[in-house]
Amino acid sequence: MSNQEYWNLEQYREYQKNKRRSKYGAKKTRIDGHVFDSQKEANYYNELKIRLQAKDIRGFCLQPTFILASGLSYKADFIIFNNDGSSEIVDVKGFKTKEYIAKKKVFEDKFNLKIKEV
Repeated sequence: MSNQEYWNLEQYREYQKNKRRSKYGAKKTRIDGHVFDSQKEANYYNELKIRLQAKDIRGFCLQPTFILASGLSYKADFIIFNNDGSSEIVDVKGFKTKEYIAKKKVFEDKFNLKIKEV
């Protein structure tokens, strides 16, 4: 767009549409009434549904929240409940932020569990 002082309605809408992009290029995706932060996370959800239907896993939970300290929490993308009774904490990552790396370390130290990144 050129540096003009006035925009018509269509130019303004185009500006607003382009302005709403995610910082890392992720596109929010809605499936089964759930809004996922990225297409990659939505695809993983679909894989889990297929695994559940095939009885490869016992179940899964979306976006469980863990309290790390007073005023500090970590929200994983999924918990997977395996048939053998074990469970996995899964985070679907396209980009690891400094905040995520710090919370991951605190989570793993506090709960003595590993976060699986896909």
